[in-house]
This record gives sequence, C-alpha cells and structure tokens, in this order.
Amino acid sequence: MSVTPTDDVMMTGAGDVQGAAAAETFRVFVGYDSREDIAYRVCRRSLLRRSSVPVAVIPIVQQELRSAGLYWRERGPTESTEFSFTRFLTPHLAGYRGWALFVDCDFLFVADVAELARMADPRYAVLCVHHDYAPKEATKMDGAVQTVYPRKNWSSMVLFNCAHPKNRAALTPEAVSTQSGAYLHRFMWLDDADIGEVPFAWNFLVGHNRVDPADTAGTAPRAVHYTSGGPWFEQYKNCEFAELWVQERDAYEAEAEEEEEHEAKAILHAPAAPSAVSVDA
Repeated sequence: MSVTPTDDVMMTGAGDVQGAAAAETFRVFVGYDSREDIAYRVCRRSLLRRSSVPVAVIPIVQQELRSAGLYWRERGPTESTEFSFTRFLTPHLAGYRGWALFVDCDFLFVADVAELARMADPRYAVLCVHHDYAPKEATKMDGAVQTVYPRKNWSSMVLFNCAHPKNRAALTPEAVSTQSGAYLHRFMWLDDADIGEVPFAWNFLVGHNRVDPADTAGTAPRAVHYTSGGPWFEQYKNCEFAELWVQERDAYEAEAEEEEEHEAKAILHAPAAPSAVSVDA
C-alpha cells in the first residue's frame, strides 16, 4: 500500500461543528518507515478515531523528502528507522507556523490528542516527556542497533512551537542533513529552559514505564510507545499492551476491507461508457 503526502483530516461530530469551524486543524507528523507500514496506519487510525478536534495526520516519508531536495544525508549505522533525523524537519514542513506534533510510527493513541495539544505553551520551543531511559538490550525491533545516549526517547514525541526563533534558525533542511545526531536528539540548539515537559503517560514506554495502581488516572498510558518493537514484529507479538494494538489493527483492516468492497461494487454497477467507435450500417 502506497503512502502519499495527502493529509488525513478528521472533523468533529455534527454536534460540535461550530467548535470545529473555529478551531485550527492540529497537525500531527508521523515518522514513516517502509518496514513498519502497518504500524503507521494503526497509529494514524488511533489518532483520528479518538480526536475531538480537527486533525491532519501527515506521514514523514524520507524518499519524498529526498526527491524534494529537503533531505540528503547518508544513512548511518545507528539509524534504526527511516525517520531518525527527518523528524526534525517538522517545523519546516509545518511552514514554521503554529504548533505541530511529531510522533514515531510505533505509537498507539488511547486518549484524545486534543488534551496534548492544549499543553502547548509559548514559553517553550518544544515540549516532550523527559524520560530517564537507558535500555539494556543490544538490539530492538527487527535487529536494529539499540543505542544509549542522554535524553534518549525525548525526540520520539515532540510538540513543536514551529514559529519559535530558535527552531526557525536551527531546524532547516541543511541543518537536519548535516548536524550530528547528538545535536539534534539532545536538543542542543536549545537551552534547558526552552524545553517544556509533558506527563510521561503521553509517551508511555512499553517495558519501562509502569502504571501505579494508586494513581491509574495519572500513570495509565494516554499514548503507548512500543519503543523496542511492537506486535507487528514476530518477536514482540506478546509484548505489554499488545492486545490494544491488535484490536486497533483488526479494526483498521476491517474498515479497509469494507472500503475496498464498496469501491469494487461501485465500479461493478457503474454505467458503461458510450462507445467512441461508430459502426456503419
């Protein structure tokens, strides 16, 4: 199944049309990896299905960025995904205006992303979960190298203040194609005071974060992040929260099948086009 740059937009229900008209569409850029196409599609569905505000979901596809001349760095041995660095083009792709969210494709949203959008604070250039995460395994996903570095996984979900002067100056196509991984993933173009924090429930790392039985409302995941690998990989099919992802995937596939059947019936019952060939008696 091909991926196009066309936005997938979900409008609010009929009872909330007036609010939708007044609200600006919230843009969510999702890192796309050709090995994890189904992960992207399930992530997209989970975002659209639960949002109470208009949302545009835009895949960040590396090959399209290369074709457009927006990205040209060679892939390094520590890049576990096709969007390891392209994520930092989010402010540029958003036209350096307003707010936009970036998330890895291995996310499953189980809450309304509007709650996260409301956390946007103009005091900050970015907001994210300030994880203290040092994985012990040497590989992840389908054998990709697992790297450990300061602020690991901070950049896996970032709420960007796209118009912030420091983002406009630092996150250009040239910088994203040439700056080091440390500079980008550690937010080294920013001072610490420029980096806001959101609750870890919005980037709940499977196998790392835990739900506190005494505070399920505050610690239960709002967005599940299958950071080491999700159920779409055979070796992670029984990981924590796998059943949530499988349910969402099954719903997506059922909808896709129903849509294909509807299109096939429409073609079958379409009136035949008049022949352009005239026959002389």
